[in-house]
Amino acid sequence: MNKKSSNTMALAPNTSNKRETVCIFGTGDFGRALGHKMIQSGYSVVYGSRSTQISNLIPKDAEVLGHAEAAQKAAIIIIAIQRQHYNFLTPLAEVLRGKVLVDISNNLKLKQYPESNAEHLAQLLPGSKVVKAFNTVSAWALQSGTLDASRQVFVCGDDVEAKQMVMNIVRALGLTPVDKGSLLAAQEVENYPLQLFPMWKFPIFLSLGLTAFFFFYCVALDIIYTYIYENNNFSFFIAITIPNRVCPVMALILLALVYLPGIFAAIIQLYRGTKYRRFPDWLDKWMLCRKQLGLIALAFASLHVVFTLVTPMRSFASWRTGKGIISQVLNNKTEPLNHTNAWLSDSYLALGILGFFLFVLLGITSLPSVSNNVNWREFRFVQSKLGYLALILCTAHTLVYGGKWFLSPSAYKWYLPNIYILSLIVPCAVLVLKFVLIFPCIDKPLTQIRQGWERNPKYSK
Repeated sequence: MNKKSSNTMALAPNTSNKRETVCIFGTGDFGRALGHKMIQSGYSVVYGSRSTQISNLIPKDAEVLGHAEAAQKAAIIIIAIQRQHYNFLTPLAEVLRGKVLVDISNNLKLKQYPESNAEHLAQLLPGSKVVKAFNTVSAWALQSGTLDASRQVFVCGDDVEAKQMVMNIVRALGLTPVDKGSLLAAQEVENYPLQLFPMWKFPIFLSLGLTAFFFFYCVALDIIYTYIYENNNFSFFIAITIPNRVCPVMALILLALVYLPGIFAAIIQLYRGTKYRRFPDWLDKWMLCRKQLGLIALAFASLHVVFTLVTPMRSFASWRTGKGIISQVLNNKTEPLNHTNAWLSDSYLALGILGFFLFVLLGITSLPSVSNNVNWREFRFVQSKLGYLALILCTAHTLVYGGKWFLSPSAYKWYLPNIYILSLIVPCAVLVLKFVLIFPCIDKPLTQIRQGWERNPKYSK
């Protein structure tokens, strides 16, 4: 019966069955938003404030008292104030003794203080049970109800019972508590909201560096070289032509870099003869950001599609087509259809379309809303099997389109290879290594290692 009542309250928080009283120190934006959410979930809320006057901003069902009087009414007190104002809590040490204090504060920058705010609060009030929570949820998300992007609440503390009480509140609010351990983890929890896309830094910097390199590489070969040796000014290539060369090159290389760390991991496991040893840090970080690399590659591939679609609209394309027609008229000669070029043209377009289709499929299945609805085998089939197929198709697309430049001396301006030749180095290396790894004589021991077999069991100790 109790279990049924508890479930009913969780599903319908606005019922008349009230939960325990929770005290909130602080009537700022977050304190008011959290109090409003708690009242909706069935909690009685009392605010501890310097001013006991009722404001229109305070939830109407909440009570406002002085700090000491409010603290006596609840076993759990949420400290919704900044660290620099913690000193007013010291005279309340006896009132707060044995109480659960929930620190929700954040800092303005990383490593602003030598210890975390929660640890500092625990030092000020050693008789209280300090728990860190709610600092990863915004007041706006609580008020608007749009908690999809911030549903997880990291919780840490030294007292197990106190931590469990806070986690029960988190669940009652419709959020997901994540136990991060003791209060020593508080600094990591406080640093989390200050990080700006931590998993995207390496992929973005790598992409920007490679993009800049290939862009200036194309400028040197297609604009500067042509101007110096052929006296032609093709500076307008910077707008469409060069980006439409850089984007597919970046998409292909980044897609290959998504699968290259898996190749390295397999080689390391084969060499060590065990899966129970950590990979090097650089490989760990690389493998963790593969999703971000793949999404950036998809963005470059999408830009390539857009640039390609607008190419016929360019003035340069119209001029070149008209020049060819006029040349045939003046020479009174019609150029016959070159079936070889026609086959090559249709082939690389078809390969590009199929490769981009699989590229988009990979991007869609990497979304949490999609990946959560497929099992591990289905996800692995799409991301691995179809992923390598996409890499093969995109590499073939580039080979068919740029293959004519491999043996053409005119393509090596200043003895430098064409950009499409450079783009094939990494993907071809990945595909060759993968082809070697699927040989039965290599794949069988690798599968055994990944299933737990060890060549030398001492490494598992």
